[in-house]
Amino acid sequence: MEINRRQWLKTAALAGGFTLFNGLGFQVLTAEERKKFNPREFENPIRLSSNENPYGPSERVRNAVKNAFNIGCRYPYAYAENLEGILAKKYDVAPESVIVTGGSTEGLKIAGITFAANGGEIIAAKPTFLVMMQYAKMWGANINWVPVDENLGYDLQEIEKRITSKTKMVFLCNPNNPTSTLLPANTLQDFCASVSKRTIVFSDEAYYEYIEDPNYPSMIDLVKKGENVVVSKTFSKVYGMAGMRIGFLIAKPELAQTIRRNIVAMSNIFAIEGAKEALKDDEFYKFSLQKNVEAKQIIYNTLDHLNLHYIKSSTNFIFFKSGKDINKLGKQMLTKGVKIGRAFPPFYDWCRISTGTLEEVEMFSKSLITLY
Repeated sequence: MEINRRQWLKTAALAGGFTLFNGLGFQVLTAEERKKFNPREFENPIRLSSNENPYGPSERVRNAVKNAFNIGCRYPYAYAENLEGILAKKYDVAPESVIVTGGSTEGLKIAGITFAANGGEIIAAKPTFLVMMQYAKMWGANINWVPVDENLGYDLQEIEKRITSKTKMVFLCNPNNPTSTLLPANTLQDFCASVSKRTIVFSDEAYYEYIEDPNYPSMIDLVKKGENVVVSKTFSKVYGMAGMRIGFLIAKPELAQTIRRNIVAMSNIFAIEGAKEALKDDEFYKFSLQKNVEAKQIIYNTLDHLNLHYIKSSTNFIFFKSGKDINKLGKQMLTKGVKIGRAFPPFYDWCRISTGTLEEVEMFSKSLITLY
């Protein structure tokens, strides 16, 4: 029975009649929606490998960027300070607590070397987003890797056990990249409140907006209480501005002042003005989240039909157990015009797939089914 069902799925996919998309209520974008929400062009291969938002920048952001050319002769410092003030008001922190960065990547790199260069230790999960640790290691930091637990989430108990006087920072990516797992809210808050009394906790919240629980806390709450917590956020994901390179850090003023001394790039005036408008564009924000939910549902349906285990995602990507070596699967999918995520040791038979436009996700699903 299973063989017949899978064979039917393959046939349906190849014939263009893939029924997993039927009855889900997804609508083709109107011309007006395409103008406002800016879905990316369909490419060959389609790239579902980097967790990019397939929509954006929105029309409002693009117009703000165009208008910013009138001030393109100016250095960005005063405009960045203005954005920091806007963000401070949004998150109810002091303006001195906010640092605009060249994508959250710059914030991650600078925070890592600020506190852990020249022999300091960073404790981090494995696998997780690597940019802080890779950069800090180049500057003489030591990395203490803690494997994720059996549920592919952070092993907070083991992390806490490993903290010593050498530990300068504990890095959390929550939701985690690449596993898409989300720490229980109460456990996370208790951990960060406790550990931040012994060392600095860095909370990477790049995917925070995709969390579906409206009451899930940001660790900015602990920053407000004066704890040794640094939070990073980005305009790359839900706001669809990955190519514009703008993010920000939030920390108590004393920590922020220390980090700020090492900031190199900041951002540029066009990204800064675009970010200001993005914060006002609620229509795009809600659209972006809704389309991500729809794309994830298509992928879930496909994986369910193939009996492939996956993690229920709190991000804009899904981590699933393909049962195939990721390097082999990657090559197979590329021949079908789909680029998937790289290997994340030690999970060589798992695959990370980003959500794309519904057309892109449909192509991914049809292609994957032909391989099983």
